Amino acid sequence: RIGYSSQEVALRFLPAGAPYVPAKSDLYWKIAISVPDIELACAQLQARGVRVSEPKQFRDVGYLAHFDDPEGFRVELIDHAFQGERCVGPVDNDLFGGGAHLSLVTLRTADIETVEAELLRWGMRPLSVQPVTPYCFTLYFYAFTDEMRPNPDLEAIENRVWVYQRPYTVLELQHVHGLDAETNRIGGAAGYDGLTIITSGTDLASDQLKISSVADG
Repeated sequence: RIGYSSQEVALRFLPAGAPYVPAKSDLYWKIAISVPDIELACAQLQARGVRVSEPKQFRDVGYLAHFDDPEGFRVELIDHAFQGERCVGPVDNDLFGGGAHLSLVTLRTADIETVEAELLRWGMRPLSVQPVTPYCFTLYFYAFTDEMRPNPDLEAIENRVWVYQRPYTVLELQHVHGLDAETNRIGGAAGYDGLTIITSGTDLASDQLKISSVADG
């Protein structure tokens, strides 16, 4: 079990009987790690023999790079600012990317309306909506937080890097336009097994997203 802080998701690894084979309809897509200096993060990975893509600005979504872990799971790096900009904040060159945190857990959905209603009932707050029309999907971001986004308009550009700078993990949903249903991993194969949220006694459960809860204490 690995993680950065108590505000962030921790990853729990279990043995699997078959390798991971990703598909574009999978419920699980990726995790993302946000860093204040993506060039530093890429250099650190390359120095350790990890193949990582060159950082690129992806439309008005984010300044990104990608690599795969040894099992083939995609890991995304997101800079705290867009390309050519630099977020004002502490950078420790001895830390990964200057000070990383596990920023996003990204799942796919074919039915954003139903899933969003469920998340809102739990008390999650929408932080950003990012249409990526040429690629036929829209990104939705949610978190358990009292923070207010910089711009009330969910699609506002300034909300995007603000999301990547949050010190807690955010749930990202990729709504794939035209997708009939998400697919789950085959039993026994490597893949996403579910997300567990610690709550103050409120039961949360989503069969569609494979999210459940356990009571604190």
